[in-house]
Amino acid sequence: MRDCSRLSRRAVLGLTAAALPVSMATPAAAASTVIGGERLAHGGVQVSGATGLPKKLTARAWLVADYDSGEVLASFNAHRRLAPASTLKMLFADTVLKKFDRNERYTVTDADLADIPAGSSLVGIKPGITYTVEQLWQGVFLRSGNDAVHVLAHMNGGIGKTVAEMQAKADDLQALDTHVVSPDGFDHPGQLSSAYDLTLFARHGLKDADFRGYCGTRTANFPAGGKKTFQIQNTDRLLTGAWGLKTYDGLFGVKNGYTSHAGNTFTGAATRGGRTLLVTVMHPAEGSNAVYEQTAALLDWGFSHGRSAQAVGVLVRPASEGGAAASPAPARKKTQAASGASGSASKGPSTGRLVEGAGGTAVLLAAATALVVKRRRRAAAAAAEDQGTAVQGDEGETEPGGRRRRRR
Repeated sequence: MRDCSRLSRRAVLGLTAAALPVSMATPAAAASTVIGGERLAHGGVQVSGATGLPKKLTARAWLVADYDSGEVLASFNAHRRLAPASTLKMLFADTVLKKFDRNERYTVTDADLADIPAGSSLVGIKPGITYTVEQLWQGVFLRSGNDAVHVLAHMNGGIGKTVAEMQAKADDLQALDTHVVSPDGFDHPGQLSSAYDLTLFARHGLKDADFRGYCGTRTANFPAGGKKTFQIQNTDRLLTGAWGLKTYDGLFGVKNGYTSHAGNTFTGAATRGGRTLLVTVMHPAEGSNAVYEQTAALLDWGFSHGRSAQAVGVLVRPASEGGAAASPAPARKKTQAASGASGSASKGPSTGRLVEGAGGTAVLLAAATALVVKRRRRAAAAAAEDQGTAVQGDEGETEPGGRRRRRR
């Protein structure tokens, strides 16, 4: 019955939206779906019953939620669709993690590494070396290694199959802002998520002991061939303390992300006094440490002022676990912009995914894709590095002082 109702909702919304340009759609013909409550559909800061929010928040979207209850304590543009960078690896783990025993061994081939995008963050996997599944996941979580992601995706039946399963998982989690193009989070036209969705991915993943263990691991020894190993360190600076940051008391994960085109994104989880909070911060105006500093500031607020906050929304349960289906929300005249990998704005709805109907919907999707590609190329030309490629992962960020830290 749940599947039928979901299909019906999406079909009706898609067919209605196809008949009108997005900018001219009436509230009754809105092509967006609000998950988590009506207040989360609105732009701007949403908070009730509490004061003292940090003043220097430059992120384009952020959200603070209670892990146990799922209550959203405060948010800013919760459903704004932005490039997720490597935080999308949380959804990859939600989808693939339980498919392989952690002690299973796999010998990597050239084909497993052939389709990794240039400029990717890498842990250093080599063809011909045998790795355990546990080591591959350490490469994913600690070093945000796209090479580790691609090996696991090929073990799972290939990139295409894995992307389809990730999209299905996002749909089940009711992460309707998320559109998956690749399993690694690298910049691709149309690959989008939101602060709300990333928080859903983190909350779901942290219920699994292996997920929780991997994202909280600070260092690990990684195979280098033969009996040799080298040490890898988690790039979550609030977890390990790096680049002038102190470790955040009580923080135990979950995932950071960066590309030179999309900027910084981070979802963190911390426990203090028996209470666990989740915070997602997307695309601060500043580079380097800002995403971690603003996450820490929001966690501080949640553990202090946030205790008196009244919920402005809720992290919904997965549809497969009986989570209530979303209800359509009226489209605002000036919706928050959906952003592509470049972080530039477009004119799509921000409060939910543009659902696909039949007939004229394909025209809208084609136009939206063309717009994203055009803006992505424009941003790439402006932000291109020496060799014109995007750089992903903490290894490519700008260090304090303006020096460029290159990926190994």
